[in-house]
Amino acid sequence: MPELVVLTEQLLAPVPGGTGRYTAELYAALARTAPPGWTVVGASTSRHELASRKLPLPRRALVAAWEQGLPYGVGLHVHAPTPLAPPKGAVVTVHDTVPWTHPETLTPRGVAWHRKVITRATRTAKAIVVPTETVKEELGHYAPGPVPVHVIPNGVTKLTGEQHVDVPEKYVLAIGTIEPRKGFDLLVKATETLQVPLVVAGPQGWGGIDLRAPHVHLLGRITDAELGYVLHHATVLAAPSYAEGFGLPVVEAMAAGIPVVHSDAPALVEVAGGAGTVFARGDLAALTRSLRTVLADPGHTVADGSRRAAAFTWEKAAEAVWRLHV
Repeated sequence: MPELVVLTEQLLAPVPGGTGRYTAELYAALARTAPPGWTVVGASTSRHELASRKLPLPRRALVAAWEQGLPYGVGLHVHAPTPLAPPKGAVVTVHDTVPWTHPETLTPRGVAWHRKVITRATRTAKAIVVPTETVKEELGHYAPGPVPVHVIPNGVTKLTGEQHVDVPEKYVLAIGTIEPRKGFDLLVKATETLQVPLVVAGPQGWGGIDLRAPHVHLLGRITDAELGYVLHHATVLAAPSYAEGFGLPVVEAMAAGIPVVHSDAPALVEVAGGAGTVFARGDLAALTRSLRTVLADPGHTVADGSRRAAAFTWEKAAEAVWRLHV
């Protein structure tokens, strides 16, 4: 019986982030949509609920081995939801080109590693999956290679949990790991000017970004049930990122009927499809104006956002991925 091995190592990361969400949701959708006779197996360096198979080496040794091109294979058909992948033959998802377009928003080590493994993937993988046309175009510029690149948009997770979280009655919500690329420090200044609370749902990442202020509520990492509550009770979701490959919180908010203010990062513009309120990246005055507009009219773009979010499903993503393997 043929099997598809999905590398679920990202779920063991200290801060899984959006790629962790992608890994878990795509794995589940691949299992639901498996062609007749196929099975889906999760694999990582440690056992967890989405990894019934243990990879042959500890994480650090495996990463080093694959970096050096050693063929520690895990199966005939392999999907790597991140660029951590065997040196040859896997279908690899590349989420963004931030290591080239905005290297200052990553650690130097992260920049070097991602450039190396992504460039190798475009030359030796079976196929490359990217979430947007934006990433495909940028990848062709920064890491061209003979491997075919397929645009397969992410799905949207409908977060409907009702696990109560102590949040203000009215607030701007930001979702994501707190790191330089997300632009949350700009959001602190804008919401302070507008005298509206800011709620940030996500763990502290690298870069020493300090968002502490009297009007800011830092929730840290929360469960999906808590995130569903926080999302559905928000007045507006803000995504002020300097760079993204897709921007899951944008479509998650749209699916929840929450208006979105987002930067003009090309991938966010592509994904939002005109159903959000756009401002120029890094422009504090523009961000403040956009938030003021939406706060004054909470129904702003909500209907358009709901329609836009309906276009993204994990089942569609999984079915498109299966076509690359079967």
